[in-house]
Amino acid sequence: MNVYLLYNDREWVNIKKYFDSKSVVQDLGLKTLYTNAGKDVIFENGSVKKILEQDPYIVDTMSKIMVAPLVSREEIIYRQDVIKDCLQNEDFIKQLYSEAGRVISEWDKLGRKSGYTGRQDLAAWAEKQIHLTDLFAGGLKEIKRILKENTKFFESEGLKSLAERISVEFDDEYEKNIEKLISDVSFYTKESEDKDGNVYIHMPKIAFKGKLGPGLKLENIVLENVDSESIRYRNPKSTIAKIVEFKNSLTPNSFSSKMTPVIEKQVEELEQNIVNYSMSFTRAFIEKFSGFFEQLLLQTAFYRGAVNLRHHMKRTDIRYSFPSVCDNKNLSFIELKEFVMCMEQRVNAVGNTCSILNKQLVIITGANQGGKSTFLRSVGIAQVMMQAGLPVAAESFSSGIFPSLFTHFTRREDSAMNSGRLDEELGRMNSIIDNVDDKSLVLLNESFATTTEVDGSIIAYDIIKALNEAGVKIITVTHLLSFAKKMYSESEEVNKKGEDSGITFFCAERKPDGERTFKMIQSVPELTSFGLDLYKQVIGAPKLYDESEAG
Repeated sequence: MNVYLLYNDREWVNIKKYFDSKSVVQDLGLKTLYTNAGKDVIFENGSVKKILEQDPYIVDTMSKIMVAPLVSREEIIYRQDVIKDCLQNEDFIKQLYSEAGRVISEWDKLGRKSGYTGRQDLAAWAEKQIHLTDLFAGGLKEIKRILKENTKFFESEGLKSLAERISVEFDDEYEKNIEKLISDVSFYTKESEDKDGNVYIHMPKIAFKGKLGPGLKLENIVLENVDSESIRYRNPKSTIAKIVEFKNSLTPNSFSSKMTPVIEKQVEELEQNIVNYSMSFTRAFIEKFSGFFEQLLLQTAFYRGAVNLRHHMKRTDIRYSFPSVCDNKNLSFIELKEFVMCMEQRVNAVGNTCSILNKQLVIITGANQGGKSTFLRSVGIAQVMMQAGLPVAAESFSSGIFPSLFTHFTRREDSAMNSGRLDEELGRMNSIIDNVDDKSLVLLNESFATTTEVDGSIIAYDIIKALNEAGVKIITVTHLLSFAKKMYSESEEVNKKGEDSGITFFCAERKPDGERTFKMIQSVPELTSFGLDLYKQVIGAPKLYDESEAG
């Protein structure tokens, strides 16, 4: 039995991740996204009532699935459609996730991870089989009910197909047969139950033909029926229990095995063999559905996380949209926001609107603290979310698919570095170069700023020029002004010939008074980072020299 909610033709098993997913997570701050995906936000009258505690399983699931990109438009649309159904009916996906979690939790108590090794203890094996079969049957019945009650709301192929599969593979007849089998052998579990305030116990009703041979041994046994009878519990050593047992021994079609120790032992062995034989038919059932529950929990956890992320967008009044897939040379969006920063600071940040058509290289320069790195992260986060099938923090977002996504952000020196910062940067860049292809997107944030401006510009020019010529799409934020100036000059020379260089330039917008708008505008590269603005903010405006004050 397959779930197929993440993909239309396969389950989640050994899915390929981004090459250096650790760097992608670190540079884009995705851990914040995972953490918030595990926290649901409860609203009341449009306002936040409370935020639930983190669900570790959802956090772990999001951390796995989000760095394993979808590789086709069809896969992205398939997953988006399931999310849309979940957003329209949030209670449904919560119920489905909850029931899958309940089954797995109970299964863990029965030894899910240890399995059932050998058959040294047939009694313990049979009892576990009964409990597990009962657990699976109950779980499937509830899941089938949840899906059936909500089928009318489904628009996605994924949820429609799941509802249809479970109704076929666990149909009413199959369900009744499993329930009858569990009922018939329920005496074996020796579990009492509370019924109408009284304690009842299951007792066996086994009908068979045979005879007693020499030494009171049962011979020529033919099993006719196995059943369990629920009777009010009595202490076996009590007088009334002995009377009832003796009375049963006087009926023409039954006898009390306890009246004869030899027969009692044989009957116990007979019960054991009957249960083992009966439960052998449930092996296929357990094998068929064991993987189903594990996959259902994981896949519904992802969709619970998707719904929770939507709640966090609502919490900060961020508009969202489902991205569309376009050619790899195109990138366009309206009011795209850096979602991680919005969640961390609980603000609705400034958004950017851009249309970058037929470009392979985007170079971003401009004022310090003008929002360049934030802009770059917003694109990277949206790209990762799009390739996970998730909605993004933008009014619209359209991009190509890049199964190979790389990030190269400058990092502060720390104790984990075994060499200088430039060596560390070059080492990470070398790893990227060894693994890029023409379906790669590389995000560079102030790379090679750890050396001099002249040396950094030379290194950046050689590497970025080579990657661009190899067909790799690059978006880079840089303060290396010599590099930016040289790339712009070469780009203009190509454009003057009536050709398209495939390169475009953006700057962080800065007003004449030095105010940052945190928006990126298409512009000639800035040849200054306006460091004096920061000096004025920290130190104050420089005082002009007055000769009258000279001593």
